[in-house]
Amino acid sequence: MTSIPGATPVVRKTPKAGFDAVFRNASFGAALLVLVLLAGIMASMVIGGWPAFREFGLGFITSSVWDTQNEQYGAWPAIVGTLSTALIALVIGVPLSLGIAVYLTQLAPAWFKKPVATAIELLAAVPSIIYGMWGLFVFVPLFAAYVQIPLSNIVEGMPIVGTVLYSRSPSGLGIFTAGIILAFMIVPFIASITRDMLEQIPSVLRESAYGIGATTWEVVRHVLVPQAGVSIIGAIMLGLGRALGETMAVTFVVGNANRLSASILDPGSTIASRIANEFNEALGLQLNALIALGCILFFVTFVVLVIARLLVARVKRY
Repeated sequence: MTSIPGATPVVRKTPKAGFDAVFRNASFGAALLVLVLLAGIMASMVIGGWPAFREFGLGFITSSVWDTQNEQYGAWPAIVGTLSTALIALVIGVPLSLGIAVYLTQLAPAWFKKPVATAIELLAAVPSIIYGMWGLFVFVPLFAAYVQIPLSNIVEGMPIVGTVLYSRSPSGLGIFTAGIILAFMIVPFIASITRDMLEQIPSVLRESAYGIGATTWEVVRHVLVPQAGVSIIGAIMLGLGRALGETMAVTFVVGNANRLSASILDPGSTIASRIANEFNEALGLQLNALIALGCILFFVTFVVLVIARLLVARVKRY
């Protein structure tokens, strides 16, 4: 090695082995804490909800009755409401999010890209109760006047469509309204993460595709989406997790009806909204039933995450 004349030699100190051990143990403790917290939450939910599971058995999941006077509880309407609102949110939110991300990374002019990206990040930081209040006082009246009432008048009496899209009480509140509000809430998350992933793809891949005559759609379809597929699935699953567990915004607009309707425009309830509405005043078996609802939501979210990991592993394989 040659030294540079006049330069001060750099003396590297030998790292102390004790610091590595402290860092390794601290990292292990942080990772272990996650497992302990997860096990603690799961155990507390199962213990708290066990009297309801023991009292009603499998009927707690399949029953549609929620009668606090006679101490009869069933979770089926809340489970269906939770899955329905989350599915509607994904159907609306995912294409919108991917379109926003592709436009910002491939098509938007430079002067327009920055303010839109900033607006999306600001929307992701808005508290959920603000979405709920906006949905209740602004979106619900407009939705009832311009969508629910005209649509119910058109489809009334039609087979199947008249059942699914006819609203018996067109107040604007309902499962579909909650799904739309949830879609607005998950779009910033999915769009922001997908945009970051698309921007990290090396530009040489895009330039190579354009160099052989590919169109913008072909570049997106055959270059960008396969490269960022794993991250896009992860972003969608993150949005789905928020949609499943969202509480306050859904409580404002879902209608909080303890019944199961065939129409997606009728009021309903979700697991989170039912817990939020009744938990403060619940005692005895009703409290156990609400904790059991939380246990079911925990299990549903866990299954969704497992499916997400399987999808990611499958995409990585190809």
